[in-house]
Amino acid sequence: MHMRMSDNADSPTEPQKEESSTQNQQNVAGDSGDPAKTEEKKKIDVLLKAVGDTPIMKTKKWAVERERTVQALSQFISRFLKFEANEQLFIYVNQSFAPSPDQEVGVLFD
Repeated sequence: MHMRMSDNADSPTEPQKEESSTQNQQNVAGDSGDPAKTEEKKKIDVLLKAVGDTPIMKTKKWAVERERTVQALSQFISRFLKFEANEQLFIYVNQSFAPSPDQEVGVLFD
């Protein structure tokens, strides 16, 4: 799986679950900024491309929290693709290097 990060946050495609309610609470709690700008600061777009024999994901662009680790992203992708426990997933950034599992996605983006 190849991972390319983009700073274009116009169309995040990650389904909004419990994060929406948490973010709404934060906005109500006194965040005077525009909610769209707040969303953009907390998430970045990640473009996932299949490499080799990895199954192709219909949704290629995902909005990911900046503080999410590469390991958490890898676990999400593995569950999404319904990998067996013995199947491995390798993540590369811009087809050049594999980040460490404890690396935050936001740091890679910066």
